[in-house]
Amino acid sequence: MIRFDSDYMEGAHPRIMERLAQTNLEQTPGYGTDPYCENARALIKAELGNHFADIHFLMGGTQTNATLIGALLRGSEAVIAVQSAHIGVHEAGAIEATGHKVITLPSENGKLCASALEDYLTEFFKDDTWRHMAIPALVYLSFPTELGTIYTLKELEAIASVCKRYSLKLYIDGARLAYGLAAKGNDVTLKDLARLCDAFYIGGTKVGTLFGEALVLKSRSLIPNFFSYIKRSGAMLAKGRLLGVQFETMFTDGLYLECGRIGVQMAMELKAAFVAAGFAPVIDSPTNQQFFELPNTLIDKLKEHASFEYWGARGKESSTVRFVTGWATTKESISELKSLLATA
Repeated sequence: MIRFDSDYMEGAHPRIMERLAQTNLEQTPGYGTDPYCENARALIKAELGNHFADIHFLMGGTQTNATLIGALLRGSEAVIAVQSAHIGVHEAGAIEATGHKVITLPSENGKLCASALEDYLTEFFKDDTWRHMAIPALVYLSFPTELGTIYTLKELEAIASVCKRYSLKLYIDGARLAYGLAAKGNDVTLKDLARLCDAFYIGGTKVGTLFGEALVLKSRSLIPNFFSYIKRSGAMLAKGRLLGVQFETMFTDGLYLECGRIGVQMAMELKAAFVAAGFAPVIDSPTNQQFFELPNTLIDKLKEHASFEYWGARGKESSTVRFVTGWATTKESISELKSLLATA
């Protein structure tokens, strides 16, 4: 069975496993105060070009989103996202559980448009009763989006400009960030994100770590005493060194970006295989998520030897499916998929 369900199905990159084994019996302080976490922070800050950034290591994406949004917003404030956003669809109400409403806007290929954001905010504050409503205070984006698309630098700058005019914070979910940075045509860098965002996270779980996300705040003053909020939220890992070792390894010798490049390369080969078989992608994703509308008869045959996900409900005759590659996807798996398509 070859698997294309998601990009976190394997354990961790061998270099990470090696470093975890090497440091296993060391004794260090807990809760992210150890030398490995400190060095990982320094390496990430060097990549960002922002030595004032405040970096915290958490264990998973939903936990990171809920902890950050819960700490950043006041009780009556809300977060704006597109209708397909992960926080609004696939996080089981985690954000709402913090007491904050998720306001959803339409998207174009999974992306929020600056003009749509500005139109919404203009109309919102025109309403004389806006003080009786959940007040938008944060914009949430994903890079890449849930559809595998990416924002251009110009698009991000336009959204950041709208946020600044209306005094909203900008936060980017980077669960698959490395795959977005490695995409063909991408002109966004880590330094750009550090410049434009109030907060964003560098995803590790889907890009080669056993677990873990590196949450970047533009400065310590953004959320005073955030350490204590993480602890109160149950998001503080006592053995924080395990996170530090992993991100130190990922940001040594360019491993993080290399993992992204491998995943994207495999995705492009997978896309080419489907196109050669006569199936164009539903959306032209340049990253590691690929979506196709396939006949149900073909889906059933492929599922005898390959695993992948339906994207929505199964249709009567055809359905949209998602194939995901990652840092550990092999050329052998792509070749086997090609053979399945040729004989199905």
